[in-house]
Amino acid sequence: MLSTQRIISLVPSLTELLFELGLDKEVVGRTKFCVYPADRINDIPIVGGTKTVHHDRIEALQPTLILANKEENTKSDVETLQTRFNVLLTNVVTMSDALNMIMTVGKAVDRITEAWQLTAKISESLAGLPPLPGPKRAAYLIWQDPWMVAGNQTFIDTMLAVAGFSNVFGHQSRYPVVSPADLQAVKPDLIFLSSEPYPFRETHKAPLQALCPNAQIRLVDGAVFSWYGSRLLQAADYFKTVIRPAFA
Repeated sequence: MLSTQRIISLVPSLTELLFELGLDKEVVGRTKFCVYPADRINDIPIVGGTKTVHHDRIEALQPTLILANKEENTKSDVETLQTRFNVLLTNVVTMSDALNMIMTVGKAVDRITEAWQLTAKISESLAGLPPLPGPKRAAYLIWQDPWMVAGNQTFIDTMLAVAGFSNVFGHQSRYPVVSPADLQAVKPDLIFLSSEPYPFRETHKAPLQALCPNAQIRLVDGAVFSWYGSRLLQAADYFKTVIRPAFA
């Protein structure tokens, strides 16, 4: 029997999750930032950006389900779409939120078994991470000019803890702007420069190193720290082979 599901995802990590759950043919729309899995996504129509949705394109595709996220999509877009379509609005901050979200999506798209198997694999892989020897205090930068960091009530904060790091801006909420003096005051052992949403490069290290001469500064894959779908399958290996060896 042919599937009657027509799914639009407005969240890059959830688009990747849908493919992991075997819904290649059911995904009929995505944002321009939904670029994974790279070898299977190109033919799927784009309906705009995560915060610049084209409602006429969505209307034309007549979805039976739209996946959205409280942080990544705008409140006005979500509320407008909810008047016309079935919208599953996600909100992920903790690891429990992420695993529960995968199960909720699995139920909504009739892939409960696959979702359960995926969450079991994620939980098992992350449970196998050994503790780091001694506390490592990290600052995680997401933006340049002005500098913005990940604070508490973010999934990045959760993933820092999973990886074994203490967030030096964990006392601040969400994504605060920080000054050079703020960075110096918290004395981080490590400064992570994320690949997204701002694409930090090697050239951004020098000013930070001058401010915090004792800190190790690393460019990191932002998707591993902030994508809460099937990308979590890669997290444990990334932390063990790429991140932790430099700081052990």
